[in-house]
Amino acid sequence: MATTEKHILNRLYFVAGILFVFAVAIAIQLLNIQFVEGDKYNQLAEERTFRNFTIPANRGNLYDVNGNLMATSIPKYDIRFDAVTVSDKNFEENIGALSKSLAAMLGKTQSHWSQTLRTARVNKHRYLFIAKGLGYSEYLKVKSFPMFNLGTYKGGMITEQRTVREHPLGGMAARTVGYDRKDEQGYSTRVGLEGAFSPFLQGTDGHRLKQKIAKGQWKPISDNNEVEPKDGYDVISTIDVNIQDIAHHALLAQLEKYEADHGTVVVMETKTGEIKAISNLGRTSKGTYFEKLNYAVGETHEPGSTFKLMALVVALEDKVIDTSTVVDTENGIMTIRRSKVRDSKHGGYGKITAAKAFEVSSNVGIVKLIYENYKDNPQKFIDGLNRMNLNQKLGISIKGEGTPYIPSPGDKTWSAISLPWMAYGYGSIQITPLQTLTFYNAIANDGVMVKPRFIKEIKEWDKTIVRNDLEIINPAICSKETIDKVQALLKNVVEHGTAKSLYSPNFSMAGKTGTAQTEYWMDDWASNRRYISSFVGYFPAENPKYTSIVIIHKPKNSIGYYGADVSGPVFKRIAQKIYTDTPVEDELESLEVNHADISEDFEKYFAASREEKKLMPNVVGMPVMDAISLLENLGLQVEIKGNGNVKNQSVPPGEKIKNNQKVALSLS
Repeated sequence: MATTEKHILNRLYFVAGILFVFAVAIAIQLLNIQFVEGDKYNQLAEERTFRNFTIPANRGNLYDVNGNLMATSIPKYDIRFDAVTVSDKNFEENIGALSKSLAAMLGKTQSHWSQTLRTARVNKHRYLFIAKGLGYSEYLKVKSFPMFNLGTYKGGMITEQRTVREHPLGGMAARTVGYDRKDEQGYSTRVGLEGAFSPFLQGTDGHRLKQKIAKGQWKPISDNNEVEPKDGYDVISTIDVNIQDIAHHALLAQLEKYEADHGTVVVMETKTGEIKAISNLGRTSKGTYFEKLNYAVGETHEPGSTFKLMALVVALEDKVIDTSTVVDTENGIMTIRRSKVRDSKHGGYGKITAAKAFEVSSNVGIVKLIYENYKDNPQKFIDGLNRMNLNQKLGISIKGEGTPYIPSPGDKTWSAISLPWMAYGYGSIQITPLQTLTFYNAIANDGVMVKPRFIKEIKEWDKTIVRNDLEIINPAICSKETIDKVQALLKNVVEHGTAKSLYSPNFSMAGKTGTAQTEYWMDDWASNRRYISSFVGYFPAENPKYTSIVIIHKPKNSIGYYGADVSGPVFKRIAQKIYTDTPVEDELESLEVNHADISEDFEKYFAASREEKKLMPNVVGMPVMDAISLLENLGLQVEIKGNGNVKNQSVPPGEKIKNNQKVALSLS
């Protein structure tokens, strides 16, 4: 018995000892938490109760030169449903009306929505998806639906607001407008104007201290460290939406017609260097086109015949030739080191002047003029090109500008045929469309090379923060004498030379065609020849206002590939449309002319013009937007079928127009 009691006491002592050690450990841990790690846990408790919330700044807007929005930030709303928080009474009273409202706005049937909501209720779903990407007015409408109008807790509606960047122009100039995106790791990808000027557009985020209260809600509290967000600045670009629309659709139509791989068009204001339009369209596997890459800025290639202007300017400046210098093109074939230079005209042009060789784009003529005068000192020719900044980047604001390359003796790419091949735009020369355009613009601008500009100014409300003024790259790329000569040559190309199909007596243009072989180094080139068709020039020829370049890669050979046929019409379409939209204004000394004969003639003309407006015009062959504008101005209601130009009109030309008459246009 005593032994048993002793064993029991030993066990009690053991248990008591363990409890004592455990109590001591707890006491030590409490002292450690209170005095050693007290600050840590106090801070953790405070962080769970108080938190600094970021207040995102509103990103600035991007405008065209006339104040039209090109990019803006707008709120979007995602709607979800907490099926648990709603009481049984509220749920049953409103489920039918809510399902009906959702069906009317979002589609699907009332029974579908009723079943979905009831299933979520049974499964205690607290985050059921309802709708995504609603605009503000749509959000207000959903918020007013039965049950949802009871609020977050009684109605179960969960709203998540986010800000998205919208481009009102859609696909037009998408690569130039660009974007600024962050990936999951926080790295930014910045493209176009949005990327280049993101530091100005993005603004500065603010922050506000909030305290956690009941039901997981956070209440703002007063805090001396509170910082209000500062919205981003607005960026005013040089793009003119009207010209952009013309350029985009003119390029798109030609790419579709020739089933080309991709193309680009740029329109620059001659005196200022402001880019008024830039379109870059690439072909998809489905045969459609969209802005895949900024070819105008980033894509370098051998320019072909448009480079003949650069070669001729160097030779004229060095006075080794004149426009009247005679060159023998022989039978249209020239052999240099067993490599042949050929003219597109079978049999050649015979003996012609340097001016004529340029007008008809004779490869043999231009190559002979350059090779015979620089073969003993090719570096002199290269130096002449470099003096005109052709080997330098333009340093534009948009990232990704291609690096130009003008080979020199001693380079790995230099060979015995490099000089003659360079004379007509080959020989490893690499240059972007925008760099070519800048050179031609300098010719149009009487020798002054100006830097292309995409931005006019950066503003905060009505206050200008940064003004992007005219920047001159080279005040004189060559002498005025040379400028005058090549300006005349470029005008003659359109009037008498390779671009004579583009000539119009109604407005003057000057420029140069180009038809360059590409990928000719590939094994299949002989059976599948690829070309780059181009046209670059300016208008009007006498007092240039705009300079433009059009380059189309790999048009379908069976349809056409010459620069004058493929790219030239895009240039002409742009020039023609701009002329139409901006007519020349003449100043009159006085409008107060009171002459009987003139007054009588005016009355007759006025009566005739009013009668003429009552007759149906002929719009067949016109672009659809021009036809619609003309017909609607006459009070007609227009219906269209198809895309492109007008093929047929339901009301014959010359027929008398009735009030509110309808006319149907069939498009090609």
